[in-house]
Amino acid sequence: MVSCWRYHLWNPSSNPGNLLPWRLFNSTSEFSHICHFCYRIIWCHSQIYYPYYDCLWDITAGVTLSQIEKAIEELHMEGQKVGAVFITSPTYHGICSNLTDISKLCHSYEIPVIVDEAHGAHFGFHPQLPSSALQQGADLAVQSTHKVLCSLTQSSMLHMSGNIVDRERICRCLQTLQSTSPSYLLLASLDAARAQLSEKPDSIFNNALDLAIETKNLIGNIPGISMLGTPGFSNFPVIDPLRLTFGFWRLGLSGFEADETLYSNQGVISELVGTRSITFAINLGTCRDHIQRLACGIKNLSEASLLSFEKIKGQIEDHCGSAPFTDITMCLNPREAFFARKRKVSIGESLGKICGELICPYPPGIPVMIPGETITKKALEYLVLVKNKGATISGASDPLLNSIVICDV
Repeated sequence: MVSCWRYHLWNPSSNPGNLLPWRLFNSTSEFSHICHFCYRIIWCHSQIYYPYYDCLWDITAGVTLSQIEKAIEELHMEGQKVGAVFITSPTYHGICSNLTDISKLCHSYEIPVIVDEAHGAHFGFHPQLPSSALQQGADLAVQSTHKVLCSLTQSSMLHMSGNIVDRERICRCLQTLQSTSPSYLLLASLDAARAQLSEKPDSIFNNALDLAIETKNLIGNIPGISMLGTPGFSNFPVIDPLRLTFGFWRLGLSGFEADETLYSNQGVISELVGTRSITFAINLGTCRDHIQRLACGIKNLSEASLLSFEKIKGQIEDHCGSAPFTDITMCLNPREAFFARKRKVSIGESLGKICGELICPYPPGIPVMIPGETITKKALEYLVLVKNKGATISGASDPLLNSIVICDV
């Protein structure tokens, strides 16, 4: 449902003739919006358009104020009009961008700020939680209420503030894509989630936050385990305390290998698995038994897998810098590539050709290659690497990656 909301956000916030700076780290559904609407998308080779990437964790954060400022200034110097700034905050790992300062900057240019806050529906309901996007000045925010709160799957909410975006236009856009027969079961679950929050808005997350702190204390000192925190992401001083990400590279394990062991031995189900880490979500339904099983499982994993320092060091160095996200050359815009004639070739033949399908490890659904992009050796190697480590490759016509669809142009 959040994907549908994103369509509505893109359409009324900008005219088709306006420019939308777009980054490859946006989600798969956002790419679909580009194909649906005839926006002119900025594909810039400047580093200012790429969110911060940490090779040790093999994850991305958000964008900084200085990146947004430089991007706007660069486009204005070229005489271009920016229709909107679209930001994902928090990320799947809970890393938050500084929306307060970014919103102030964008509003000084009368540019609306749209926030994909899918994983932040609980923000603003406790002093220990980050402020919500609207509290930080965003104009539009879409939340997956079902991800952290207690509504049913597919239910989400669109929030709006200020007068930069035309509310009536929002409503008209809703009518173009939204069903005329909404699910009252989903609507009722959204209202139930709202009612649950309204009963104890200042204390409802007390237990979840206490359990998150207890989990960190139980796991933080286990040998060979790294814990994601703000020191490694100095430009992003806030991380959702209910998202706990643990790294396993010092044990010589990928996130996929660690996840398989935890599930098989302890019945632990993770929220997100990466090449080097696993992310767990603490929410209103989490209990002490859950975190004790998690801590016990990670402790047993550590005791069974701890390797020598020299072997660990080699593995860290070999893996760093593997993500290909900054090496992007677009030959066709996404809409042109989407409608172009296509054919399937072997993965070896695809090198240097124009990609005809969207390919990304899932979760979290962030593309590695998109239609219209030149296929590079680095991107292919990265996809093969994460596939061999256990990732599911989403979007590819051949999930085994023996072949790839290319644009026949």
